[in-house]
Amino acid sequence: MPVLGLGTWENDDLAQCAESVTTALETGYRHVDTAQIYGNEAAVGEGIAAADVDREDVFLATKVWIDQLSPADVARSTRESLQKLDTKYVDLLYVHWPAGEYDPAETLPAFAELRDDGLIDRIGVSNFEPEHLDAATDALGETPFANQVEMHPLLRQEELREYADANDIELVGYSPLARGKILDDPTIADIAAKHDVSAAQVSLAWLRESGVTAIPKGTSADHIADNWASLGLDLDAEDMETIDALDRTDRQLNPNFGPNW
Repeated sequence: MPVLGLGTWENDDLAQCAESVTTALETGYRHVDTAQIYGNEAAVGEGIAAADVDREDVFLATKVWIDQLSPADVARSTRESLQKLDTKYVDLLYVHWPAGEYDPAETLPAFAELRDDGLIDRIGVSNFEPEHLDAATDALGETPFANQVEMHPLLRQEELREYADANDIELVGYSPLARGKILDDPTIADIAAKHDVSAAQVSLAWLRESGVTAIPKGTSADHIADNWASLGLDLDAEDMETIDALDRTDRQLNPNFGPNW
């Protein structure tokens, strides 16, 4: 899984969404993330089709929403997602939240059946805490490939990072810029000035060097390119220690159906 992807949450201007996907792929991105609830899977598919990049070279992920997690709905809605995305398979299919119709003993075997049928390559979960991951592992007989959670220097997710490392689970960070709050943080700004880069690049580099895949949203070509440039930024030990010492837990997304964080 490429360590930097394009997130598409809240990219609901469908023409712009398709264009941003094409721009990102032609910039060098090879990981695109969407979800059923975003309402833009068809636009993402259009963007991939328009890019001068083979589908097989793109790591494509989507997520099943909480009201589609019964076994029959998993199968049906995933096939609908594939139609919208105009693809025969996705590289990664997530349970979007451990909520709604989610039942690990029922939902996850339905995901495994989709994998057996070649419609998905990997099974992921999103917004799972350690206890949810334990139950998912029991239901699958294996650990999920990935857990996608909100993560950035203002929400460092130490416990989940330790769990992921111990259990060989990929951690994927959404809202890696804390919905813009990173851009105003003085500590991040100081490190950015030191390296003559943007605050966004510092946040994305910190995630990468922490072993986490980041999926920042990008709509304009400039933002897409700036985020991509983070791959060339190497933070030194002092930078990492400074960020790791930030004593903040600024969660940006906390719906009423979410876990008891």
